[in-house]
Amino acid sequence: MSEAALEEVSALSSIYCAEGEFLLLQQSAQDGLVVQINSTVGGERRLDVSLVFHLHPRYPSCPPDVSVSSTALSRSQCHDIKQKLLDQAAALPPEPMLHQLVEWLQDVEVTEDCRGGKEEVKESDKEEEWTAVLSLDHIRSRNRYIALLERWSQQLQLTGRLLLGRSILVILQGARDSIKEFCRLLKTVKVDVDSSGKKCKERMMKVLTETPSPSSCEHSLQGFIVKSYQSLPELTAAFQEINMTELYQQIQPSLSD
Repeated sequence: MSEAALEEVSALSSIYCAEGEFLLLQQSAQDGLVVQINSTVGGERRLDVSLVFHLHPRYPSCPPDVSVSSTALSRSQCHDIKQKLLDQAAALPPEPMLHQLVEWLQDVEVTEDCRGGKEEVKESDKEEEWTAVLSLDHIRSRNRYIALLERWSQQLQLTGRLLLGRSILVILQGARDSIKEFCRLLKTVKVDVDSSGKKCKERMMKVLTETPSPSSCEHSLQGFIVKSYQSLPELTAAFQEINMTELYQQIQPSLSD
């Protein structure tokens, strides 16, 4: 990890010093830095966006990866903004650039072409709606781990359930790309601690099933809810409660492994 990257992150924490404006999500000599900056886009319109930058150990010799999420923009708009940021980063000289990228983004206009029509966006959202069930290996640092899962689901506009018991299951609903980003974060950010108390990633996470969501609204989840269960009947009931009995039957063989 370069000294320039560490100095830049320290400076950014002072520049973006409002509550929740800047977060250092990960710092590792092996994997680099992951930072989140909450900013705006659209010039005077000031639409809120959340930017997660992954600075590789060789940064700034190589540009950062970035993910973009926003409750004010459609998924296609977030994808368009992400591509513009990546293009801008690739065009800059190999030196610390995050502050420059964030300031540049604040003046980028979100065009109507990028938005698409209102009905078109709604239809696209329906087509992209997926449901996935993930299996986690362990949760030792419970408060930190759950807080990260809740934050990521909000940033990526996902809804879901965290079921805590003999098996630790995460049910997610939303855009397939957002679910994939959620899984990527699990495997690249140190979310928990191992048996010796050392921070670790969720490398043992498994995707038990991933399928297009039913169109019926009775299958739609709201928010991100954490629920504990003590027995198999209670786990079965948790899936029945959200009208996902068939989904539970699909993953049940995996739970008995």
